[in-house]
Amino acid sequence: MTRKAWAWAFYDWANSAFPTVVSTFVIAAYFAQGIAPDPATGQAQWGWMQATAGLCIAAVSPVLGAIADAGGRRRAMLAMATLLTALATAAVWFAKPEPGYALYALVCVGIATIGFEVGSVFYNSMLPQVAPRERLGRVSGLAWGLGYAGGLACLGVALAVLVQPDPSPLGLDRGSAEHVRATALLVAAWLLLFSWPVLLALPDPPGRKPRWGEAAAQGLAEIRAVLRGLPQQPALLRFLVARLFYTDGLNTLFAFGAIYAAGVFGMGIEQVLLFGIAMNVTAGLGAAGFALVEDRLGSRRMVLLALGAIVIIGVPLLTTDSVTWFWILALSLGMFFGPAQAASRAFMARLAPEGETAAWFGLFALSGRVTGFLGPAALAAVTAITESQRLGMATVLVFLAIGALILTTVKDRN
Repeated sequence: MTRKAWAWAFYDWANSAFPTVVSTFVIAAYFAQGIAPDPATGQAQWGWMQATAGLCIAAVSPVLGAIADAGGRRRAMLAMATLLTALATAAVWFAKPEPGYALYALVCVGIATIGFEVGSVFYNSMLPQVAPRERLGRVSGLAWGLGYAGGLACLGVALAVLVQPDPSPLGLDRGSAEHVRATALLVAAWLLLFSWPVLLALPDPPGRKPRWGEAAAQGLAEIRAVLRGLPQQPALLRFLVARLFYTDGLNTLFAFGAIYAAGVFGMGIEQVLLFGIAMNVTAGLGAAGFALVEDRLGSRRMVLLALGAIVIIGVPLLTTDSVTWFWILALSLGMFFGPAQAASRAFMARLAPEGETAAWFGLFALSGRVTGFLGPAALAAVTAITESQRLGMATVLVFLAIGALILTTVKDRN
């Protein structure tokens, strides 16, 4: 990979700390176990928060992506989204382990989630700038693997420095969960510390940049043109519809994996951290390993392979009562997380017209978020009605299967 490609990929290392530590393994579990009245209520509340954030992301991502194209300010908008994510994440430090802080914690994580996803629009749209068409899959997959390594490294630091030491060398009060809340500060610092290479290595194109109002008007016109042109591209339209479902399932799985492990198998924060580290190892190996063959296999086939494996492994994973088998199945399933997402990103990069990549990746984000409320909402509703975390999580497999079935009707492009 070139120097620019490495600089671009390193942003995956930086921002993967947020979904790993906050959305999935630590803060999510802390909310369900430490702040919410009980784990099932916590899972339902977390679900409604993710659903609300998904609606906001679906509404703003395409528009902001088009504005970034029209205004030539992808880097500046990526920097602003990164800063918003870091500040909102750091604010979680003030969420004490009391039910009265539930709304505050949900608002902070919701805002950070919006910033993270919007930033990903600008970041993903830079992929064609750093990789030739025939190597998009390799670069995207290796960057995703680097992201898992970054999440793993951040989890390792959180475990070794903040969560595990008792007494804390930093004077953190375990009684008020400061050793867990401090992981939010770590993620914010991690994101700010490691996000700068892409901002330096990939400047916006030279030339006159229109004012923000003018860029907004041009961006809205561009996204309207993109949407009007979709019916004339049925394969692309079916791909985006398929992604509506399978990305919703993947995002829901990420958001609730630790909550499920904590509630069903009684894992404490330290166990959840160890589980997260192990999951990131297998996920990173899967993302990097499959990246080496994706450009030969084809992006669509790679996504289908990954989704099929997740569904097949997910059925026994949600029915087992054995902690040992839960670990074995979960770690096996983790190997297919990265390929499903990285191959989708590479496929979109191949389809996006030059000069309009941010708008198209905004639409790509829209396809992953316009129904983003359905997965968490379905999980939350089924969990609340049945009072069963297992049945709630089973809704994820339905979304993945529907997306895979639709994707089988789309022809691959290399």
